Amino acid sequence: MFVKVYQYHIQKNKVDEYLAIQEKASEIYGRHLDFHTMCLNSKDDATKWIEISRYKDENEYQKSIDMINEQEEIQELFKAFQSILFSEISEEDFIEKKEKYTF
Repeated sequence: MFVKVYQYHIQKNKVDEYLAIQEKASEIYGRHLDFHTMCLNSKDDATKWIEISRYKDENEYQKSIDMINEQEEIQELFKAFQSILFSEISEEDFIEKKEKYTF
């Protein structure tokens, strides 16, 4: 699995807007990619968010991301997302080596 991890800060009064943007962006990504995204909100800092997205592999991600980013709808959503941020976005790439579930 190829994993993208983003960290950023969202204005406290913009969380509902943020979640709506995430939902719309997920619909667009889902048309082109098989993925799973988790958005985590810090317990210690209500403005801090971490977004973890998992993709089948890096090649599939790279093939699709340019096409996705060219779409006007995703560009508008990214502008809306940037307007509710009050920090830079940090981004890192990972390769998942092992996954374990315990229920």
